[in-house]
Parts: sequence; structure tokens; C-alpha cells
Amino acid sequence: MGKWHYGVVLDAGSSVGIEIVISKPTSNLVQGTRVHVYRWLDNAVARKEHGNHNLQSLPEIKTKSSWVKKIRPGVSTFADRPEEIGPEHLAELLEFARDIVPEDAIKETPIFLLATAGMRLVEDVKRKLLLDRICSYTRENFDFSLPDCNVHIQVIPGVTEGLYGWIATNYLLGTFNSPDEHDHGKGHHTYGFLDMGGASSQIAFAPNATESEKHANDLTLLRLRNIDGSTQEHRVFVTSWLEFGVREARRRYLDALKSALGSVDVKEFPDPCLPAGLRTTLDSKPLDSETEPYLLGTGKFDECLRGTYPLLDKDAPCEDQPCLLHGIHVPAIDFDVNHFVGISEYWHTTHEVFEMSHTDKAYDLNTYQHRVEEFCSQDWDSIEQGISEHRWGKKLDRELAYEVCFKASWIINVLHDGIGVPRVGLEPTPSTGVNGTKEVLEHGQIKGFLDPFQAVNKIDSTEVSWTLGKIVLYAASQVPVETEKALPVGFGSNVAGVPSDFQYPSAELLPNPQPFHEETWQDTLFDGASSRRIPGFILFVFIIALVSFFLCGRGRRLRMYHSISNLFKCGRGRHVALRKRKASGAVKPSFFGQHSPSYERILEEGVQDIELGASDSSRSSYDPVSDTDATPFLPPKRASSWGQNSPARPKLDHDNSSSATIGLGITAGPGISAIDRAGLVVRTEGRDHLIPLALGPTTNGRRSRAPSPFRSHSHKSPNATPLIHD
Repeated sequence: MGKWHYGVVLDAGSSVGIEIVISKPTSNLVQGTRVHVYRWLDNAVARKEHGNHNLQSLPEIKTKSSWVKKIRPGVSTFADRPEEIGPEHLAELLEFARDIVPEDAIKETPIFLLATAGMRLVEDVKRKLLLDRICSYTRENFDFSLPDCNVHIQVIPGVTEGLYGWIATNYLLGTFNSPDEHDHGKGHHTYGFLDMGGASSQIAFAPNATESEKHANDLTLLRLRNIDGSTQEHRVFVTSWLEFGVREARRRYLDALKSALGSVDVKEFPDPCLPAGLRTTLDSKPLDSETEPYLLGTGKFDECLRGTYPLLDKDAPCEDQPCLLHGIHVPAIDFDVNHFVGISEYWHTTHEVFEMSHTDKAYDLNTYQHRVEEFCSQDWDSIEQGISEHRWGKKLDRELAYEVCFKASWIINVLHDGIGVPRVGLEPTPSTGVNGTKEVLEHGQIKGFLDPFQAVNKIDSTEVSWTLGKIVLYAASQVPVETEKALPVGFGSNVAGVPSDFQYPSAELLPNPQPFHEETWQDTLFDGASSRRIPGFILFVFIIALVSFFLCGRGRRLRMYHSISNLFKCGRGRHVALRKRKASGAVKPSFFGQHSPSYERILEEGVQDIELGASDSSRSSYDPVSDTDATPFLPPKRASSWGQNSPARPKLDHDNSSSATIGLGITAGPGISAIDRAGLVVRTEGRDHLIPLALGPTTNGRRSRAPSPFRSHSHKSPNATPLIHD
């Protein structure tokens, strides 16, 4: 890596769709895409340039206006056609970023796509498919660092978006690096952050000491690292209100307006939030047909303010006092030390329309409300004429003029009646003959933004956006640690150390990171972590067996079939014979004890082997069980392992006390030779470790069968060590 590190972040939001780090939507709400690229010095170079001064500061982030590109529409518009998002949307953005980042730095440059409120409103399945496609397309066509899509490409909650915005605001204002220069009293030196987009609204601030102690469990722990390796921690309250952005608020307002009239036959809906005489469709679009229902503007801004107030939902139940909007808990705001900076719609609606024709006044809330009333009370024909003459600047077009009165009323209600910003203006400032927006920004910087609320777009020539906060956090995490005990950079619950829900800025920073790879069929079958491993392996073996079966030839297939068939039939015959023997008393449960099932199976195997070694002439003389069903299914004869001259089958005798028996109730019939007895003993004693040590009182501690003539006399009985030699 060279002198500079680079970073690319994509914001898939409601108003602008995708951005690559830092910007926010324009004044209208047409979804779009922006790409921003950032860079910062390598930490070793930064330390060298700083010398012994200002080492306790965060990495310095750089960007240029030429490193920004915007396209339309937004990412969420591809929810029903995810296969098109790559070539039709991402390609232009990522190629733009690739052209900016030096070729030798591309592989080390992280890329993030962080979706916000607009993508949160997309249903889960479609959202997942879309994000997966974004990941695969980026990996297949670009070499940016993307180690884990679950970390680098995701939909972030509103609280994360708000926290990133708080980081960006305080970073640009210098409170992290120079806290002494921003002393607000009571030991407080950071600024609050307000953001309003199309679908959601966020607030983030550090409460005063009293509220921080009282609501410690509601705060988020944020940890950053300076270029000298030291850390700084902040505890911030963050919350988000989904559907409290200007677009979603407008939708809820129109739903309430239509419900209030309550008739399906109503064609005209009076709307005090539209300029007088303006007619639009029910979704505030140009009216194409006179037969469809329409909104008719009345231009009564006071009524518009009253009509939007219920949307704050101030009466919602508050389970955890205090609450601001929609019953959501927020610690009490101390406006003596909590000074808020508002971005996005707080800036666009207040300045891009109502400052262009006023060059002699600084902005304040009271002045702003008067300007809104002046604009919205005009009839539509006058406003349309002013738009054509660029009376309010080139940014105000017809579509924005449709919405601006509603937006202004909503923002005023949110600020004053919702959040509680005092209804006071800035101190009087002398007229300089320059643009009021520029004047108030310079005035705010001199004062340190110490007013309760200040809307901004740029600070120190850098646009304020929550996306900048993501890069600040990532760059801080890249600073090498001085000791192994250094705590990581990131954020989580307000507890000491590293909380269980701690979020790291990048995948490679995770404890014991695992390299990301696509799951292959080998992983599915043989990886123990896969939930499909066992059924997949069974299916794999079945397929191999089936293929082998059809390739082995017709003759072999028939033999295999008959062998399997005989196996099942023999098993059934044994089961029937065993039941009959038990019923007749051939097997004495008291003799075998608790382990009788195991030994009965051994007996059955011994008898079966004896039958296989018997001659045909002896078959008629042996029928103790009369199991005729089992006889035809015996497998072909094979040579006996006990000898070659077995003239007859042995008989089963239920009297084990006879000295003429071999043992286990097997009587030596006529013609049974000594070697046959020996063979039986070898066969049965091979598993006699399964017999209990004490055979019962009838055996006097001795076995009921003769020892094998093939065993050495010095060999100890298996009874001495029943399991050791198994």
C-alpha cells in the first residue's frame, strides 16, 4: 500500500438510491445514485507529517467534488428485477470509482453498500436477492476489497444511520480533535445531529451528564482511535422514526385527508398544503385527466400546519418516559448544551428555495416560517411565472414547488412540536450584501454552532452526510494498536470492554475472521457446518450405488438381487424360528440372565453354521422346531470351518445337566466326532466374554461345556476378563 488509503461506500437510501459514500438527496425525492470516493494518509506517513503535534487526532479524510457521481433511479427500483442491477446500475458507478482509485490500490480499497430506509421498506425475500446479486456482480467484475458481503453489503438500521451522521457532523466541526474549542458548558463539547430523508428521520446526541447517568442503558458506546494509537470513547443516544421522512409523511397525510372526506364518490379534495389553484393527482403528480379524482390547492399554510401536526403521533403510549414522537423514548434534551445540526431535507427545504431571493437576512426559524407563508399563499399562476423567471433559483422546478409547502410545514412541526427546539432565531447580524445562506454559515462557524438548531449542507467545503461517518470509523480502525490489550474500534451497547453486540467497521477486523467463499457441492456434502451435509451425503452415496448397479452387467445385477432378497428372507426366517424356540422352552431365560438377547443371537448363528455344514441325509433326522418356512431360504452350502467330515446335524437338548452334552443345550448325536465338538466350542467360545461372570447356581461356577482340545491348558478362562480382550 502506498501513501494513501482509499475507501468507497454505497448508500442505498430512499431519496437517492445508491451513493458511494457521503452525499444526501437533492431537494426532490426522485430516487438516484451517488458515488463518493475518499482517501486518507497511511498512518505511518500521517505520524511523520504531524511530528510531535496533534497526534491525538483522527485520520484526516479527503475528498473532492469531482469524486462524486450521481445517477438515477435508485437500488430499490430493481427489487423485481435483481438480475439487471449490475449492468444497468452498478457498472457506471463502480467504473467511475475504479477510475479514481489508483490501480495498485484497488485490491486494498474496501467497498461498502449500506442500504437505508428505502430498502428497509422492500420485502425481505426481494431485498435479500437484490443484495446477493449486488455482491456477486461486484465480485465478478471489480477487484475492490469485499471480504464478506454480510458485513460490507447490508441494510443498516436507522440507529446506525443516525450514529454515522453524528460522527460525520462532529468530525467536520472538529469536536473529536479539539474538544476544548467547543466547550458548551457542563463538560459538554459535541453537537447533536438531525437527519430527514424521504422515508425516515433520525436524531443522535450526547445527553448532559445528568441524563447520561439516568439513561445509561439507552446509550450507544462509540470507540474511535487516534493516529497515535490512543482511543476516545463517546456515549450517544440514537433513535430513528421510520415513515417520518417527508415522502412517507406526505403519504400518511393524504391517506388521512381522503379518510376524512369518507366517500368514494368524492372527486375534489381540498389541500391547504398546495398553492392556491393548483390541481394535481392524489399522489401529487400533474393532472392528465379531468375525470380522475384530484387535489385542489387552497394555499392556507396555517391550516397545513394544523393538518400535519397529528402526524407527529404525540399521543402514542409512552412506555419509557420521556418520549418525543410516536411513543419512542428519548432522554430529555438540554438545549443549553445540546446544539443540533440538521442536514438533508432540513437544509434543502429551508435554503434551496427560500434563501435565493433574500440576500440581506440571515436564516432563522421565525424568518423561515414567514418566507414559507409568503411563498405558499401565492396562487399557482404567480408561482409558475416565478419558476420560469428563476425567481427562486434554478433548483426550484414545478415538481418541487408541488411539495415544498407540505415539506416546510412538516419540518416546522417536527422541530418545534416534535423535538422541542425553542422557537428563537439567530442573533441579529449586519447585512453584508451577500447570500444569506453563506452569511449564516460563516456566522455559525464563528459562534461555534451554539444555537439550538442550525441547518447545513457543507462544513469546511465537505458535504455533511451520515456516509462520511462510516469512512471515519473505518479509517480510525486501520490505525495500528500499540498493545494487544487495546480495545477495538466500533460501537455497541454501553458496557465496559467489548459488548456482545459490538459492531466492527469491516469484516477483516472481526475476531477470528473466516474467509468468505461461495458454498460448493463439496461444502454441502462434507463440511460439518452445513445443515445439508447428512442428507446430501446420503443422496451422493445413493447415486453412486445406483450408477454402479446399472454398470455392473445383467448377470451381476441378477446375482445381487437374489443375494439381497435371500438376506431379507433369511432374516425373517430366523426371527420366526427364534420366536418358536422361545415358546417351546428351548432357550431358558434363567440360564442367560439379563444378557440373554445377545447370547441367543450367538446361538442362532452357531446353529445356522452347523446346518450349512450338515449333509443332505441328515436333514430328515433333525427337526426340533419344525420351521419349514425357513428351510428353502437357506443360502448355498459352503465348507464348514469346523472340519470336513460332519455326517449329521447336532440335536438341541433342553437338559444341560447331562454329561453327554457339548454345552449350551446342544446334545452330541450319533456320528458327531470330537473334531466337530471342538469346532463348536471354538465357534461359541469366540464370544463367551458376553456371558456374565456367574453362570448361575446350576453350573457351580463352571462352564456347562467341555473345553476345546485346541486350547492350551495354561490358557485362562475368558470369565476372568470378560471385556478386556474384546
